[in-house]
Amino acid sequence: MESKAKRKRAKSRVKAQGSKVKAKVDAAKETGPKEFSIPIYNAKGKEVGSFSFNKKVFDGVVNKGVLYQAVRMYNANRRQGNASTKTRGDVSGGGKKPWRQKGTGRARAGSTRSPLWRHGGSVFGPHPRDYHYSVPKKVKRLALLSSINSKLNENKVIGMDAVKVDEPKTKMFRAILDALKLKGSSLFVVEAVDVNTLRASRNLGEVSIRNFMDINTMDVLNSDNLVMSKAALEKLPERFKD
Repeated sequence: MESKAKRKRAKSRVKAQGSKVKAKVDAAKETGPKEFSIPIYNAKGKEVGSFSFNKKVFDGVVNKGVLYQAVRMYNANRRQGNASTKTRGDVSGGGKKPWRQKGTGRARAGSTRSPLWRHGGSVFGPHPRDYHYSVPKKVKRLALLSSINSKLNENKVIGMDAVKVDEPKTKMFRAILDALKLKGSSLFVVEAVDVNTLRASRNLGEVSIRNFMDINTMDVLNSDNLVMSKAALEKLPERFKD
């Protein structure tokens, strides 16, 4: 039978996961409607221009309820769902009645694999299952918009004229990070992922590169900095069309 300590640990893990979801959502900074303009840098960290966001789309409004729904869904969909326990029918042995029904003075028993016995089966224990579920497309879209608005409110979004390196070398991409003075994890959003750039960045654990059509709410919330190429910035509103 499953021990109390084991059940307690499982309960604490579920509670911890819920706390992480709440922490991500609570960390999202919320302000009223406003206009945003971000600087555009080159690979050497020099400011070469600016970009103004469409105020009808990126207005700084953060819907925390929708964010919570999206983060909970993405976390659930990552679960393997392979936790398993054996019921009394699954445990080997126990086919013989331990002692006769009457006359021994002991409680009646039909199997040594009863959940009441040591080495017996588990009652109501977990079994492999699929935790996957989905939320409506409009909810996903609004959650992504809210996550980007949150980063804009925190001044954690910058632009680059082009996210590209000539050779697939880590030191070349590290030079870009140093030039932009980025600290913590960084999500680079581009119009099209360049092979050399992808290879140059994959040894850097704090860096992720995504196509603007592929980013989701978790990608944005899990990153400390959001760096977007100018081409991706211009096409990003396409993600929020009905």
